[in-house]
Amino acid sequence: MKFLKLLTETPGVPGREERVRDVIRKHTKGWWDHLEEDAMGNLVGVIKAAKAKKAPAKKTTKDKSGATVTRFTEKGVILSCHLDQIGFYVRHIDDKGFLRLQAAGGFDTRNLFARRVKVLCKNGKDLPGILNPATKPIHVATAEERKKVPKVAEFVVDMGLDGKEVKSLVKPGDPVVLEQTTQMVGDLICGQAMDNRISPWVALNAIKKAKGKNVFDIYWLGSAQEEVGLRGATVAAQRLPAEVAIAIDVTLAVDTPGVSDHDTISKIGDGVAIKVMDSSSISTHTLVDEFVQIAEKKKIKFQYEILPAGGTDQGALQRNGIPRRTITLSIPCRYVHTTVESVHQKDLDAAVDLLSYWLQGD
Repeated sequence: MKFLKLLTETPGVPGREERVRDVIRKHTKGWWDHLEEDAMGNLVGVIKAAKAKKAPAKKTTKDKSGATVTRFTEKGVILSCHLDQIGFYVRHIDDKGFLRLQAAGGFDTRNLFARRVKVLCKNGKDLPGILNPATKPIHVATAEERKKVPKVAEFVVDMGLDGKEVKSLVKPGDPVVLEQTTQMVGDLICGQAMDNRISPWVALNAIKKAKGKNVFDIYWLGSAQEEVGLRGATVAAQRLPAEVAIAIDVTLAVDTPGVSDHDTISKIGDGVAIKVMDSSSISTHTLVDEFVQIAEKKKIKFQYEILPAGGTDQGALQRNGIPRRTITLSIPCRYVHTTVESVHQKDLDAAVDLLSYWLQGD
């Protein structure tokens, strides 16, 4: 949990994931047969297969219901985990020292009122700020003004300093992130950037369990700029030779009051979500079958996921580079794209176990 807390509290907006890459480099020192960073900002770690493949091109087995399941025996797999979080860039500083922001990722502005932020300045200092819309307080606003939901462009950051000092410290293009610590809330792990720092946590723990028994060449991909259009994975997909790609990400757990049961997408505590489809990709059905078969055999809790809107790196990995089978393993997460994103430890453990068994060819 110390590693997960560090991952989720380390800032890394799209295009500025360098601090997250450094955390992972330090944590995994000595793991890799090869580790490199590309010009896009993707971090790729390679671990060669530990077991020689002697199986035929595919293997057919039966699941519990008697249905046929075909297990392919490709040589390599991409485990894609995007490293960025939604955030902002400074776009303007006025003479009073207030900052205007450009969003990098999708925000529901109803979640941005009265927030503390951190400004990552070019001089290496991180400065605190207060985020609020540039509107009248409720005491003096009209009834119509109170109903209005402001856009991101209407929010400002108050640095608590005079204009000249702010301009000497902050420059346009400096990243800004919401500030929140990660902590336990009952059985939930709550904080920001569970989307998607939870994915390197899952993938790296699965690799650690499978290392030395992995039947695939593993290409762990810490992708950049997923939140602004799957950009890092699009580039990586064109150069990595693996014939299988597994994206790891969060998915919506809308299992909260005010939402009907058929709209929940996934449920906290019900296990790892095996994605069938979302708006950017449809998972290869043979991979869905493989993961379901392993989950049933090993008694790992799982659920099926269909996400009506939204996508993962799977969309880029499926459509670029060589033809490959693709799927996403998802962690149910409440309150996605807020500072209180919440996941359950049991779902994390289920995801780690399922992925590690698959990497071992079980």
